[in-house]
Amino acid sequence: MASPDKVDAVEEITDKFRNSNAAVVTAYTGLSVAQLKQLRRSLGDNAQYRVVKNTLTKIAAQEAGISVLDEHLVGSTAVAFVTGDPVEAAKGLRDFAKENQNLVIKGGVFEGKALSADDIKKLADLESREVLLAKLAGGMKASMAKAAATFQAPLTKFARTADALRSKAEQGGAE
Repeated sequence: MASPDKVDAVEEITDKFRNSNAAVVTAYTGLSVAQLKQLRRSLGDNAQYRVVKNTLTKIAAQEAGISVLDEHLVGSTAVAFVTGDPVEAAKGLRDFAKENQNLVIKGGVFEGKALSADDIKKLADLESREVLLAKLAGGMKASMAKAAATFQAPLTKFARTADALRSKAEQGGAE
């Protein structure tokens, strides 16, 4: 029989997996409590960093329908559960790992698909969702302005031609 504490822990971790759109598994051996606190702050408001037990996390991941994390759940393990923009959390982890060699990104899962450590670093290199949406909106606005200018060009050309003919007729009539 499993103890009630372990059952509660599995339920809590299962809920975190179900409520997050991404999870990043890391090794944290050698980090102090102050460094872990700094790491949690660097992840932002849309991610929770939690030290977990491997066996309980494997059970919770399977209950949540995630089977791709088993290979990463060895040694000291902590998981960043991301509920918002995964790019921001990936950047926070990558930047912290650059400064602190003791943090090792093992891998993760994003919308049910496995991510390697390299995939997470590539994700961190992306711009945030807001920046990408702003660029998309700017591109759409530019193409719409270009289309409007293209549609307006024949009318402008006709107006200039008519004005030139009128000017020529006036000059021809004045002589």
